[in-house]
Parts: sequence; C-alpha cells; structure tokens
Amino acid sequence: MVDTTTTTSTPKQDAGEGSRVLFGVGGLIAVILGLFVLFAPKATAGAALLLIAALIGIYAVVTGLVYFGTAFRSKSISAWSRVGYILLGILYVIGGVIIMSNLLFSGVVTALLFSIMIGVTWIFEGVLSFVTASKSESKVWSIIYGIISLLAGGALIFSPLMGAITLWWLLGIGMLVLGITQIIRAFRSR
Repeated sequence: MVDTTTTTSTPKQDAGEGSRVLFGVGGLIAVILGLFVLFAPKATAGAALLLIAALIGIYAVVTGLVYFGTAFRSKSISAWSRVGYILLGILYVIGGVIIMSNLLFSGVVTALLFSIMIGVTWIFEGVLSFVTASKSESKVWSIIYGIISLLAGGALIFSPLMGAITLWWLLGIGMLVLGITQIIRAFRSR
C-alpha cells in the first residue's frame, strides 16, 4: 500500500530552515576566508588591498564627475560655487586616476594610514582614560587601560606596517572563530 499522506511545513518552519541554511553557509564562508587569511596572508592581503584601492579610485572618479555635473547642470549656484565644484571635480578625478594607476601602492598607503589612524585613536583613548581616572569608580583599571592604550597606539604609529599585519591576522582569527560559531549555531538551532 502506498502512503499518500504528505507532510506540509508551516511558513514559520520554512523560515527557520532558511535561517539555519543561511547561518551555515555564512559560517562556512567566514571559516574559509579566515583560513585563507591565516594560511595565505600575503595573497589575501594583496587582493584586499587591490580591491580597496580600486574601490577608492572608482569612488574618487565618480565623485569628481558628480562635481562636474553639478557645476555645469545646476542653474541655482553662483559663479564662485561653480568654479569650486569644477576644481573639486578636477582634484577628485586626478586623485582617482593616480590611485588607479598603481593599485598595490595605493592599497598599502591606505592600510598604513588606517593603522596610524587607529594608533592615534588609541593614544587619545589612553589620555582620556588618565584624565577621567580620578572620577572613575575603578581607578586602577582606568589607569591600566590608559597605559595599554598608549603603548598599543604608540606601537601602531611607530610601526604601522607591523600593526596592519597584526590587524590582518586578528581579522583572520576573528573570522575563523565567528564562522565556526555560526556553523555550530546553524546545526544546533531549530
């Protein structure tokens, strides 16, 4: 005898199953990318630097063209504003072309500037921690945080390349851990 009963799922069950699949696939992608970053840091960093530099270059060129369009199409701006838009457009397009002409160099400069920016931010956080320590309930932890923040910020400023490499490794480790967690979550959730 053939079983003619069919099982139907509710929309809530379908949504739950879809979420599990998305968690699993997202986790698997994060694990793969994390492993790539950890085991092939030069190749992945190089590809990321090229991609970031290309996006910044494209952004600059498009922004320059928008400024040109604004300068020539807008009827409500003054002559000086029009000149300003044209000059900004020229600067953005030139900058975008320079970035696009050497993507790897532009990507490295971007990574170094990002590393230095984080270093400066950490130094400001450390100074702020010292300044507010007298009003803090946990003075010792504020001072410890300030010292660590100043040291880490100084390390990034005086060695931005090493800082960028360390941040890249931390990104890879974070992706790997979060990806594994996401995969476990996909299998454990109902």
